[in-house]
Amino acid sequence: MLSEQILKELLDFVEASGDLRVYDIHKEDTILSDAVYANELEAFIEMHHSSSFSERLFHHIDERGLTDASVYKKAGVDRKLFSKIRSLPDYKPSKRTVVALCLSMKLSEEDTVEMLNAAGFSLSNNDRFDLVIQFCLEKEIHDMDEVNQALYSLGLKPL
Repeated sequence: MLSEQILKELLDFVEASGDLRVYDIHKEDTILSDAVYANELEAFIEMHHSSSFSERLFHHIDERGLTDASVYKKAGVDRKLFSKIRSLPDYKPSKRTVVALCLSMKLSEEDTVEMLNAAGFSLSNNDRFDLVIQFCLEKEIHDMDEVNQALYSLGLKPL
């Protein structure tokens, strides 16, 4: 159970960080010219492509000596969904699923951000859900019940 002090810190954190920031960036859109050939584009993609979400997930599971079942059960993820993540390398789970899996493995904030990026997500400073997750990661709160309590205390849908 989260203490009153942690809940107060959470509320202060969200209120202090929750300002919508608008950046005015005037940048010319870059358009590929006809001079860029398919093989150059493929080489660029190959050079900059990183591991998929599922590759990173199973690397973390193996690295920590965990079992698939312990991770998906602790995360509250259905076995069928976890099987889909395992069998379809390009499968992209929801942001909430990624967060739950990261919490179940007790990943650091940095590793969680990398996992979210691999699935096509990020943690934003103008979204209350994201701020709660950032707060919990900074405070090393990985217990699903405590994270859900923090989300619920701000009127947000639990994981």
